Amino acid sequence: MTTEVKAPPQKTSPSKRKSTTAAAPLATSSGAMPKVPSLLQERYEKTVKGELRKQFSYGNVMQVPRIEKIVLNIGMGESIGNAKTMDAAANDLAIITGQRPVVTKSRKAISNFRLRVGMPIGLKVTLRGPQMWHFLEKLVTVALPRIRDFQGIPERSFDGRGNYSLGLKEQLVFPEIEYDKIDRLRGLEITIVTTARTDEEGRALLKSLGMPFRTRDAQGGA
Repeated sequence: MTTEVKAPPQKTSPSKRKSTTAAAPLATSSGAMPKVPSLLQERYEKTVKGELRKQFSYGNVMQVPRIEKIVLNIGMGESIGNAKTMDAAANDLAIITGQRPVVTKSRKAISNFRLRVGMPIGLKVTLRGPQMWHFLEKLVTVALPRIRDFQGIPERSFDGRGNYSLGLKEQLVFPEIEYDKIDRLRGLEITIVTTARTDEEGRALLKSLGMPFRTRDAQGGA
């Protein structure tokens, strides 16, 4: 009578074991995170809309102002003499927004600045939807507080139609930008376009979303 000998079970290497933990969300090839609602967007839908409707006595919920888009601009006057700076600035803006910027070109020729029609003079990114909300949340909660001696942003930068423009002196306020990997410090302009009809409504909207406007005492001492 023969006895069957069973082979001992093979050990599975740690690299081949199936992970039981959920995978972290991966960024897309453009550097943007998956289109999931941000906490700021959820706050607007659940809280801010109701507060604004009550404050301004809107008869229809569609009258409540909302963020329509956010536009980021970088002026590239130095690129006239050095085209490589355009690539460096475009890379910075793509890292900050997760979206490839569009090159803006001159419409007029100015001989004193060696500027011809059609020459690249700037970069622009327009954010909408989830990317817009994620960027606004990052701006309010992370980037602005990183400004040295930050006392808030001025309330006077509205355009009369509820849209707000903000200038930043350097791109290093965004945590994605590493100081050792930039060619130079450069400023950028951020314009928050809303559906508000007046500056008062636009200010109330941004303030409800956590935009840190400067207090009156700080404005008086500026």
